Amino acid sequence: MIGTQHKSATRLRTRKLELDDQAFTRIANIAYKEAGLAISPSKSAMVHTRVARRLRKLGIDNYDDYCALVESPEGLDERRELVAILTTNVSSFFREDHHFEKLRSEILPQLLGKLQNGGRVRIWSAGCSNGQEPYSIAMTILEELKLESSHDIKILATDINSTVVDFARSGIYDAAMLAGLPENRLATFLEKIDHVAEEAWRIKPEVKSLVSFRKLNLLEPWPMSGKFDVIFCRNVVIYFDLNTQKNLWKRFSNSLEHNGWLFLGHSERVSDEFLGTLIPAGMTTYRHALQPGLAEEM
Repeated sequence: MIGTQHKSATRLRTRKLELDDQAFTRIANIAYKEAGLAISPSKSAMVHTRVARRLRKLGIDNYDDYCALVESPEGLDERRELVAILTTNVSSFFREDHHFEKLRSEILPQLLGKLQNGGRVRIWSAGCSNGQEPYSIAMTILEELKLESSHDIKILATDINSTVVDFARSGIYDAAMLAGLPENRLATFLEKIDHVAEEAWRIKPEVKSLVSFRKLNLLEPWPMSGKFDVIFCRNVVIYFDLNTQKNLWKRFSNSLEHNGWLFLGHSERVSDEFLGTLIPAGMTTYRHALQPGLAEEM
């Protein structure tokens, strides 16, 4: 019996998986329905490379059986796993630093006045990946503002992938994930973890205390009731088709305070029809400026 199982496993590892057009279309449709991901046929090789690893891990030897599993009522967890596989969780601390410079030099001084007058400040990192973005926001706040216990300022960090949300919440990073973080910030905001095999660092409590992590699918209802002063949604919208993007521009606009800020990824742009409300204010930077009557038209 053991010998038979070993032979079966060997055949699975060596059998060449084939992603034909029909299987690709099924996977692309599942990803679109579940998370709004728009995957063109030109991405077929990428889909095959990523999903094939998952098939081998599950012991499934063809895409038809895998799609049947994912499409089944019992396939909810695997649908979420598929979305995680097809989205890239690559980030770094202070990525696209011009946004943090804008936050530091222009936005935070304005928000400090709001805090000092008893107002609340809310910042959203939508698509937070492994957590470097919201922690970079928190570091910038701590560098620039002398916060008092009475100040009500919080960062919400969300991602569709529960695995990366859990990782981000832990606040533990190896040396490779800290590449590019200056020594002074490393020493100020992280502490080295001793007695571990590989070099690792932990985000300090004063940074973590500013950030709350949640799992959230941007296509589903948003549970947040209040509005945000700043929204970072960088290198996320690029995965969606134009109709989904337009819906998100409207929802982001409705979730921003008047004069609030929206930051996008380097290759993302707000659709022309929303530029009356989300006004360009720098490189991939927009500011909310609601004009009378425009909300009703949208």
